[in-house]
Amino acid sequence: MTLIIQNLGKSYGQTPVFSQVSLRVAPGEFVAIVGESGVGKSTLLNCMAGLDSWDSGTVRLDGQDLGTLSDEQLARLRREKTGFVFQAFHVLPHLSVAQNVALPLMLLGQHDDARVQAMLDAVGLTGLGERLPQQLSGGQLQRVAIARALVHRPMLLLADEPTGNLDPSTAARVMDALVTQTRQHGAAMVLVTHSVAAAKRADRVLTLTATGLIAYVGASEPHLPDVRAPGAPANAPG
Repeated sequence: MTLIIQNLGKSYGQTPVFSQVSLRVAPGEFVAIVGESGVGKSTLLNCMAGLDSWDSGTVRLDGQDLGTLSDEQLARLRREKTGFVFQAFHVLPHLSVAQNVALPLMLLGQHDDARVQAMLDAVGLTGLGERLPQQLSGGQLQRVAIARALVHRPMLLLADEPTGNLDPSTAARVMDALVTQTRQHGAAMVLVTHSVAAAKRADRVLTLTATGLIAYVGASEPHLPDVRAPGAPANAPG
């Protein structure tokens, strides 16, 4: 499933967030988006999921123009074809780990304990399915969020700072799980991050500015030294 964004612009009242953002993400591709705090990275990710509106341009997912869909159609598209990993986990405290992971399947009217267990095993949570979220560490909670985002086998995964609250060792394990599972299922992934280590895992690294996306150039981004997608030419358009 291909994600195509063309000339996307977003403002809050009279305050512009970004403009002229264009991006194409092919099936199986992993794209990281970096940039200064406040430039609109999370907002852009929300637009990709149809969770936020925009002022100009288009977002197309699997050939569908998200701007023309109703709220019900957008919700169905998210349930069936996308997964979202939030920085703050957003697991439900009154449900067990396994029940949290099973939520996307339940919303699709499916019941598959074997798939839930296989996903828990895949992200390193074997034997923890009956625990409540408050009994887990931050790294384990983030892996619950990854398992939940992937259990229904979406074709697009959107991840918003998934390692932002984690120590480096735990962050590396979370990224291992994230990359391994998306690669295994052939899903496209867009990652918003401030992490050098996380960005280096991507096929392409792009910097969001107020006027669009550009290919990352290490020397121009002091907060992310030496981060460049393999083979990406300097100053290439995003």
